[in-house]
Amino acid sequence: MKVKNICCIGAGYVGGPTMSVIAYKCPDIKVNIVDLNAERIAAWNDEDVNNIPVYEPGLSDIVAAARGKNLFFSTDVEKAIEEADMIFISVNTPTKTYGVGKGMAADLKYIELCARQIAAVAKSDKIVVEKSTLPVRTAEAVKNILENTGNGVKFQILSNPEFLAEGTAVDDLLNPDRVLVGGDTTPEGQEAMNALVEVYANWIPKDRILTTNVWSSELSKLTANAFLAQRVSSINAISELCERTGADVNEVARAIGTDSRIGPKFLKASVGFGGSCFQKDILNLVYIARTYGLTEVADYWEQVIIMNDHQKRRFASNIVKTLYNTVSGKKIAFLGWAFKKDTNDTRESAAIYVADDLLNEQAGIAVYDPKVEEEAIYRDMDYLATRGSSVNRKGITVYTDPYEACRDAHAIAILTEWDEFKGYDWQRIYDNMKKPAFVFDGRNILDSDQLQKIGFIVSSIGK
Repeated sequence: MKVKNICCIGAGYVGGPTMSVIAYKCPDIKVNIVDLNAERIAAWNDEDVNNIPVYEPGLSDIVAAARGKNLFFSTDVEKAIEEADMIFISVNTPTKTYGVGKGMAADLKYIELCARQIAAVAKSDKIVVEKSTLPVRTAEAVKNILENTGNGVKFQILSNPEFLAEGTAVDDLLNPDRVLVGGDTTPEGQEAMNALVEVYANWIPKDRILTTNVWSSELSKLTANAFLAQRVSSINAISELCERTGADVNEVARAIGTDSRIGPKFLKASVGFGGSCFQKDILNLVYIARTYGLTEVADYWEQVIIMNDHQKRRFASNIVKTLYNTVSGKKIAFLGWAFKKDTNDTRESAAIYVADDLLNEQAGIAVYDPKVEEEAIYRDMDYLATRGSSVNRKGITVYTDPYEACRDAHAIAILTEWDEFKGYDWQRIYDNMKKPAFVFDGRNILDSDQLQKIGFIVSSIGK
């Protein structure tokens, strides 16, 4: 089977970039990205391609090259489903906030709604691809919904998890370490897998396209994120020990990273990991393990989350202690709000939780981020309020000029490792701050020696 028409339900951080690259690399395949959020679709269709809703280096150029040719963005979900040979489901799967599994299990209501809509609309056989990160055996539930429609349409369910790192998503799509496709072992299942393999083979060598059964594919995504997050929490745990013993966590990381069995990646001490995947996927893994009665397995992975939360609280506490045990009425400037550089995604960003702790201490927070919009920052604080936080957006002021954000600040907290911060006139920043001036380097991007020379008292994670 040769795929000629693809539909992707969901125009977010995964669906938008992934489908844009597929359209760009497969000009003979029509790609429709659909979403019920009319505002988001309008942004994808904006005449100025620099205004698309997802910021990723290189993405706007790819969208510009394919949009209107074989790449289309629309709110007409039913038409796109009806036309498609292959349908990708790329909708949000947040952690449940209610009922059984609250706080850990994945909320699959959007997945089920997609499956039911596909079942209701489809008039011809379809390949349905799970692109969202899902618990093991979700494909079985999707298949049950699709096969019990009574309309005679046949469906094949594939798992094709994404392994994108935000900030490098375009390069990850163009030059992936691997692409994983899971499906049934039946002849029909194998044919469906081959159809998806051939799509990716337009630009990816086939030896990098791995095929497995659908359950292994689903679990591999959760496991990959759990292992990466574990490395971050491990080096952050060592950073606290370094502070007590006089060791330098950067030197420790460099020393162990040269061991070929360990490697240097994800060994950078920081305020903690954020983003939409790591915490959500580990909590999901913990919930699955507990569901099967695997208490020790669940406890092991839950500790990765506990360490990450501890690191964020410890960073905020360090700010309070350094500023003479009180930040009440003091201005703390945050440079960076996104959870990492080169993205405008703020989901689970460490900055949100550090701000929450400092606002509880009655500090005033001044925020500058080069890509995150003001309203997104305020929405993050409103989100915390829904989870029981007693603080809100009132204590936060968002700036479009980093120098104004830092003016009259008692301290600066570096919370995203944006490259532009390295090029700032730090002498000018220092001259306009309250003295003594402090910088809290949670992302290890500044030259501490240089800052010390101009008068900053620097506090870095792990030193």
